[in-house]
Amino acid sequence: MIDLYTWTTPNGRKVSILLEELGIDYQVHSIDITKDEQFAADFLAIAPNNRIPAIVDHDTGVKMMESGAIMQYLAEKTGQFLSSDNDIRWKTIEWLNWQMGGLGPMAGQTHHFVKYNAGKSQYAEERYQNETKRLYIVLEKRLEGREYIADSYSIADMACWPWISRFEWQGIDLSEYKNLTRWYKSIAARPAVQRGYQVPKFTTEIPMP
Repeated sequence: MIDLYTWTTPNGRKVSILLEELGIDYQVHSIDITKDEQFAADFLAIAPNNRIPAIVDHDTGVKMMESGAIMQYLAEKTGQFLSSDNDIRWKTIEWLNWQMGGLGPMAGQTHHFVKYNAGKSQYAEERYQNETKRLYIVLEKRLEGREYIADSYSIADMACWPWISRFEWQGIDLSEYKNLTRWYKSIAARPAVQRGYQVPKFTTEIPMP
């Protein structure tokens, strides 16, 4: 049994989508970051960086924070969505880290300045939105002639997809990226993705371009 501590953010959805795809038992614990519940002592004992998501694996006793690390751990534990083929495996880890170090942080800053604080800093809005658009182009090129990021459906796709699902927050017209749109829609159609998107609660339907 996995305890998942999460909220309705792209980072949280990455792990709930993976858990749904894996089909393993897990229990959801809502950590409402709008109420500062991430600072509660019991949560900090699991995730000292006070960020969701986090897990406790009662099968192994592992407690873990950081969504990318959690995804790699679960994939390796179950032998799913992280290929045993050496080239594909490392390509998957490469793009997982690309999301962790690039797409997530830059898109997150775009949400902060463009969606929530529009007009406060033109420099910040332009800087982060332009960098997010650049990363969209990187992913668009990667998906040229490929169904998935690392050639087979993997944790790299599950990590990137929830951030792309907030294209409206980023002021981006997803239809301008034909490869990305095809990939996005194909993943959005997966039942496990549809379920995982609504963890820990329903917010909206999956945005579609």
